[in-house]
Amino acid sequence: MATQEKIERSLERLMYASRWILAPIYFGLSLVLLALSVKFFQELFHFLPHIFAVGEVDLILIVLNLIDLTLVGSLIVIVMFSGYENFVSQMDICVSAEKLDWLGKHDYGSLKMKVAASIVAISSIHLLKIFMNINETANDKLQWYMLIHLTLVISALLMGYLDKLTKH
Repeated sequence: MATQEKIERSLERLMYASRWILAPIYFGLSLVLLALSVKFFQELFHFLPHIFAVGEVDLILIVLNLIDLTLVGSLIVIVMFSGYENFVSQMDICVSAEKLDWLGKHDYGSLKMKVAASIVAISSIHLLKIFMNINETANDKLQWYMLIHLTLVISALLMGYLDKLTKH
């Protein structure tokens, strides 16, 4: 085998093995998920003692905030597991263990669409929270929030359309 072929093969092996650099990053996302869980329960425990004193609008805002945190947590799980399986290694989960139905079924394109849809959902909840306190928001800020949200929605739609075009 020629020296050039050996160098090429070694370089390719090294590049392929470098995907494992992502593994600690995906593990780091599990720590972010833990931090998000702490924040969720902090908000919940702060809210529960005042449940009978909170007005309807404030209750809805608190619930929307908890839903927002939950959606972000779900997005982290999707990115963490799908990204690991797509770019690092398949997860070796024994048959008797509980396995998520979608695990191993998301390619990079579907992962992008899940992330885009989650971002739009999170943006929608944020916008709904703003609408619930519309009197406290200046008109120019409200217009910016709407413009940003519409940009996210249009971007997600275009990504979905382009993904559909490339699959055919």
